[in-house]
Amino acid sequence: MPCLYITTNLNLDGVNTDPLFSQATTAVSTIIGKPEKFVMVILKSSVPISFEGNKEAAAYAEIVSMGGINKEVKRELIATIGTILQSNLSIPRTRFFLKVFDTTAFRTNSKM
Repeated sequence: MPCLYITTNLNLDGVNTDPLFSQATTAVSTIIGKPEKFVMVILKSSVPISFEGNKEAAAYAEIVSMGGINKEVKRELIATIGTILQSNLSIPRTRFFLKVFDTTAFRTNSKM
């Protein structure tokens, strides 16, 4: 189950975030190759974030997935989620950081 956790310094009270949730869910599902019903998207707003020495609109996100992540997928996730944030929340792609974690990347086979 991929989980995308987005944190931003914007106050989203009164903002319709439904399109962001829909687009992010579809993008993660399509890029990682998991059904949409298994994708979780979390959005937290009004978090103090300083980026490049200022507090202009910015976002930090983490995505955790069990498999389906490689170099090309990482690049596509960064570009696509950055574009979604820019079009829905006016957060410039240059003020967005994505941490990608594949839980299967460090799995070792047991010798038992």
